[in-house]
Amino acid sequence: MDYSPSSEQLHFMEAIIGFARRELNAGVREREKRGEFSREHWDKCATYGILGLPLPEEYGGLNLDILTCVLAMQGLGFSCKDSGLLFTINSHIWTCESPILNFGTTEQKRKYLPDLCKGRWIGGHAMTEPDSGSDAFNMKTHAVKKSDRYILNGSKMFITNAPIADILLIFAVTDKSKGFAGISAFIVEKGFRGFSVGKPLDKMGLRTSPVGEVILDDCEVPEENLLGREGAAAAIFNSEMEWERSCLFATHLGAMESALEECVRYANERHQFGSAIGKFQSISHKIADMKVRIELSRLILYKVATMKAQGKRAPLESAIAKLFISESYLASSLDALQIHGAYGYSTEFDLERHVRDSIAGKIYSGTSEIQRNMIASFLGI
Repeated sequence: MDYSPSSEQLHFMEAIIGFARRELNAGVREREKRGEFSREHWDKCATYGILGLPLPEEYGGLNLDILTCVLAMQGLGFSCKDSGLLFTINSHIWTCESPILNFGTTEQKRKYLPDLCKGRWIGGHAMTEPDSGSDAFNMKTHAVKKSDRYILNGSKMFITNAPIADILLIFAVTDKSKGFAGISAFIVEKGFRGFSVGKPLDKMGLRTSPVGEVILDDCEVPEENLLGREGAAAAIFNSEMEWERSCLFATHLGAMESALEECVRYANERHQFGSAIGKFQSISHKIADMKVRIELSRLILYKVATMKAQGKRAPLESAIAKLFISESYLASSLDALQIHGAYGYSTEFDLERHVRDSIAGKIYSGTSEIQRNMIASFLGI
């Protein structure tokens, strides 16, 4: 099977790369130190159309296929130095827009997607709780139907975009007796009574992407904000994770490609003991390993995108992609830092930030351990 992008898709990726280099990198290091999300750069992405990549034109989107979306994210990862901004964008698209598009009613789509697409509203989803991380469906947040609304109680933790979100897709138990089949999803606006968020959490990486706690204290959600039917949360969550494990990790692929280019340049220019350091096997082998990780990451990522474009499900393949790419990004970031030595460790350059940003990839969207469990389960283990 041929997973190669078309020339038109590659040209689009090049356009994204040019846009990001021109518009998204000013002041990144200062914002990263302050842990500051840039609404200005968010708005630039919205104007360019990035926030509506997969959405139909009727909602203001570009109506692009998944492989083109993957290439766009790859281009952003290659050229945009603000990894936190990219993480916020991916959460917005794949865990809020995409579920509403795929599971929402006509009224829900018309109400929410245009503002999300244009960046006027920021979205995300809230699954993780203080006591249920990897065991995601063992949540305590519950929803009770009362008249024409649901009353939600509980809390969510480590929720991407929570401090800045206008709407969140919140998962809650509606029928405890049914296990994961008794969990439902709700579109919750920040102005709903009983909804509040805690202060942003400080993190070692992805510092420009706000993360926080969500508090639901008799939160009143109109019944028309139930996404899908009651008990459909598992299907919604699994669907959005396939998309996220494809498109989000395309930014990691782009970042690895950028780091490789920098390492090749540095290895040829930096001389020690009378020779360019790239001539030393200890350096050249690290660079070779970085290239291998990139090529294999690209292959599995494009395979997942091609399968999704053909209307196929890809739970095994997306788990493999998420596991391999996230661990490859960390390994390549560490290699890049080592190749640059003390310069790599310095905060004056971007390499140490890549290390800090990449570590989280082994945790979000399902930990590496959970991905291995999933892969093993497909093999009958």
